Parts: sequence; structure tokens; C-alpha cells
Amino acid sequence: MDSTLYETKTDKVFKFVVYFCLTIALLVVLYPLIYIISASISNPTYVNSGEMWLLPKDITFEGYRLIFGNDSIWKGYLMTVVYTGLGTFINLLVTIPAAYALSRKDFHGRGFFTAMFVLTMFFTGGLIPTYLVVRDLGLIDTIWAMVLPNAAAVWNIIIARVFFQSTIPKGLEEAATIDGASNFKLFFKIILPLSAPIIAVMALFYGVGHWNSYFNALIYISDRDLFPLQLVLREILVLQDMSSNSTNMTGETAQLIHSNQQLAAIIKYGVMIVSSLPVIIVYPFLQKYFVKGVMIGSLKG
Repeated sequence: MDSTLYETKTDKVFKFVVYFCLTIALLVVLYPLIYIISASISNPTYVNSGEMWLLPKDITFEGYRLIFGNDSIWKGYLMTVVYTGLGTFINLLVTIPAAYALSRKDFHGRGFFTAMFVLTMFFTGGLIPTYLVVRDLGLIDTIWAMVLPNAAAVWNIIIARVFFQSTIPKGLEEAATIDGASNFKLFFKIILPLSAPIIAVMALFYGVGHWNSYFNALIYISDRDLFPLQLVLREILVLQDMSSNSTNMTGETAQLIHSNQQLAAIIKYGVMIVSSLPVIIVYPFLQKYFVKGVMIGSLKG
């Protein structure tokens, strides 16, 4: 018996539409990536004039030479690594235990605490009260201003709580309790080893957030030695925007601004590539945990 499925004309039309839509989506996603890579190694004159729209023109690696020779960028890179590593560690230190506690049915008052957590998702103190709290705590111009105000995200706590409720067998917890395991021993010896998928997912969520964050630094940090990479990149982009509005200037000022514009144009795309590499490199190693962690909570219970 022939196991080959016969495709009707409708099936062929449907398949064509699916492949067409996927091709369009692929082009929409790929074009910005190819453009940024090409612009990072192209002469900025062609990039600014629009002559370089896909493939590089007048290839030059001057931008990357300036990037790797710029102390501000390297300092920003180092501080971003510090903020991401320390911030993600603090996030996991708060999120995972909180989520596990809220997932336990024998935790009295978990409904009240869950409601209080969810309430903060809809009502916040606002920027000015938050700034006053951070200032009064003495966190201004310290690395703690970048990691403590966002120590936990309620949405991530809820996701982790659902994972614990739907994935960790209750019989396993009961068996450990009967064997004399305390709550701390149960959490560290049994729950955490079984929670690698959700820990990886939370680390990825928090890590990407910290890596791309610049607003907190813009508000709380004035010491340039503490600037993250994204804030350094923002300064480069702002510098180019300012220089693009210099048509009414003359003499040395206009020449200096034009020179800064060319410098910013050379390195801004290169910095985008360099700043994205760590996330691109780390993601494939966490992808299996990411998919597993998200799907388990959606399929069970």
C-alpha cells in the first residue's frame, strides 16, 4: 500500500502561501541584520547618503579598529558584563525562592502575597518617587542602582510559580518530607536540581534585560566610569543626531561637528554588532532549556 499522501490543489495552494509568507518574514528579519553588518564595514559616506542599502561598499575596518581602541567602549563593555552577571544572580536569588514559596499549598497567606505582587504590575510609585527612594538609600552613582531597583519581575515570578506547580511531583516532596528533609534541604537538594529549565529561562530573560538596559543608568548614573555599554552607544547615536543638524554652523565648529559625525557613523554600527555578540553566543546553549521550560508549564496541569 502506497503511504505517500496525495496533495490536492488546495493543499498545494496552502503550502505555497505558507512558504511565501515565511519567505517574506525571513526577508524582513534578515534585511536589518545584513544592513547593520554591511554598514559596520562600509565607508560612512555611502551609508549616510543611502548608496549602501544592502551589501557593503568601499569596505573598511576602521570602525572596528576605533571600537577596540576606545577605552570608553571597553569600560562600558566591562560594566555591562558586571551589571548583567550581578543583576541576573540577584534576580534569580529573589525570583526562584519566591516562586517556589508561592507554589506551595501549605504556605499560609500565599493568596495574599500573590495579590500584593500582582498589584504592583498595575500600580507603581512612578519615576520620581522611585528616584527619591534610590537617592535616600545612597545608591546613586553605584552599581547597586543598576541591579537592586529591578531585583524581581512579578511576571517572571508567576511563570516560575506555574512551573513549580505543574512540573515538580507533589509525591516527591511528600516522600522527602517523610524521610526527614527540612524545607531548606528539600529546596536545595531536590527542587533546584529539577529546576534547571526554568532557571535557564529566567536567567535568559533577566540577562537580556540587563544587557540591553540603559534607562536606569541614564537616571541614576553620572559617573562615566560606571556607564554601561548601551549608554555609551546612546551617546554615540545622540552625537550623530546633533551633528546632522549642523547645517547652519560655519568655520571650525561645523568642521569639528562634521568630523564627529563621521566618527559616530563609522563606529555606531560596529558597536551594535559587538554589543549583540554575547547574547547571540549564549542563546544557543540555553535554547533547549528555554523551549523545554516554557512548554512544560503550558502542557501540564
